[in-house]
Formats: sequence, C-alpha cells, structure tokens
Amino acid sequence: MTIASRHRSRSIAAAATLIAVALAGCTTPSQTVSQAASSAASAPSLDTAISGPQRADKARARDVYRHPKETLQFFGLSPTQTVLEIAPGGGWYTDILAPYLRDGGHLYEAQYRSTLPELDNDERATDASFLRKLAAAPDTYGKVTVGTLRAGELSGFDTHERFDRVLTFRNVHNWINDGQLDANLRAFHAALKPRGELGVEEHRARPGASVQQMIESGYVTEAFVIEHAQAAGFVLAARSEINANPRDTTNHARGVWSLPPTYKGGDADRATYAAIGESDRMTLRFVKP
Repeated sequence: MTIASRHRSRSIAAAATLIAVALAGCTTPSQTVSQAASSAASAPSLDTAISGPQRADKARARDVYRHPKETLQFFGLSPTQTVLEIAPGGGWYTDILAPYLRDGGHLYEAQYRSTLPELDNDERATDASFLRKLAAAPDTYGKVTVGTLRAGELSGFDTHERFDRVLTFRNVHNWINDGQLDANLRAFHAALKPRGELGVEEHRARPGASVQQMIESGYVTEAFVIEHAQAAGFVLAARSEINANPRDTTNHARGVWSLPPTYKGGDADRATYAAIGESDRMTLRFVKP
C-alpha cells in the first residue's frame, strides 16, 4: 500500500470513528419510542394488578360479573397514562388502577359530593373510609392524588386538559338524581387532553324508560347517556357488551339494588336475584375531539 493510500485509510477510519461517537451521543426517535416501550413493559401488568394481595377476596369474587381486565382494556388503559377516576366509592377499581399506574403513570381520584343533603352524609362516611384505606397502604396507594367533584366542579388538583382517561363506574344514575349529570360531563371534557377519552360503565335500562324511572330504578338508557355526553362535546368512539347480562330483566321491586351485591330486599327472593347476578350494564367509550 502506498503512503497516500495509508493516509486515505486513516482519514476514513478517523471519520468513521467521529460519526460513531456522535451517533452514540444522540437519542433518535426510534430510541425514544423503544425507551417508552421498555418503561411500559416494566410496569405491572393488568393481570398482576388484578391478582395482587391488595384486593380483598370479597372484591375478587365480583370479577366474574365486573370483568375488570376486559373493561380496562376496552377503555384503552396503559400503565403510562394519567388517569382520573370519578366517584371511587370504596375503591373497587382503585385497587386495580393504583398499582397498575403507580410506576409509569399517575392516578387521580375525585370523590363525589352530592348537592342532596340526604345523600351527603353517606358519601362522606364512604369517602372517609376510602381515605383511611389509602393511608394504611402507602406502598400501593401512596402516589394516588385525591380531590373532589361537586356540582360539576373538580377541585384538589389541576384539571385543565391534564388527563389521558377519565373513568367512571356505575355512577351516572346518581348524577341524574342529583341534577348534576350535564355539569359533570362538561367538567370531564375540560379535564381531558385533546383526543383523551371518557370511559363509562352504567346500569342499563330498557329503551324508552323515563327519567323518573331511571332515578327510581338506578338503570339508565344507553341512548340517554350518549345524548348527554355528546351535548357536553364528546364523540362516541365505541360501545361494548363486556358487562351485558341477559338474565337481568331490569324490572325489580327495589331497582338495581335488589341484585347482588346490595340485596336491598334482604332474604326476599334472594336466591332468584343471586341467580341473575349483577346488573346488565352498558360500557361506552367517548373521545374528546
């Protein structure tokens, strides 16, 4: 090899080394996507969260009726999202959402404060129990942020276009009774990021039920929910029969509360209601354009 050839080879090798060093210091879009995917992969799976020791046996026994894995998958949940759960009650879904979102995402809870005095005391007792539950297990719930929803106003944390998902389970009938459904839906719309989604699960009335029948029975027509969500600015993205129950006639002496787990009628027809199982429910996904 000539001296000139050796110089050219050294120059090429040096240039290649400089390029390699420069590339090593850069983060390409594909690497960013890969890192995000790695972070999501390291988060607890839904199966892990659902089978975790934080859930009581009594809660697990309801999985056959409530289908948590399928429902949350339908709502497009991922472990890196910022999620707002509305009116968690005792925390049946919180027990799954908190560990699932703990490492890569963030879970917010909005406890519901009714404007009806006859409901407010019961809600406050439930809310206090929920807060004690969270405080007693900081490893599971320590990153959960809790605020309130009252009369269509979310408080306790910043809510403007902050959330990837707003989720609510079996609460719409209470908001109809409280006269706050439309205000609440508008609050959810404002809280979601553009293209964020609202997931709704609700006891389903037969078509044609009146508003008064919905209030008295706890069952709401699917058309009513869709109409009011659209009026708040949402677009229906999908509906699912995950939580359908064809055994439920929806015609019970004490409405949906006749069925398990409430059994409001006590021992009267208890075996009949147990055979029906939990209510027939709609499962709807809306998107904020």
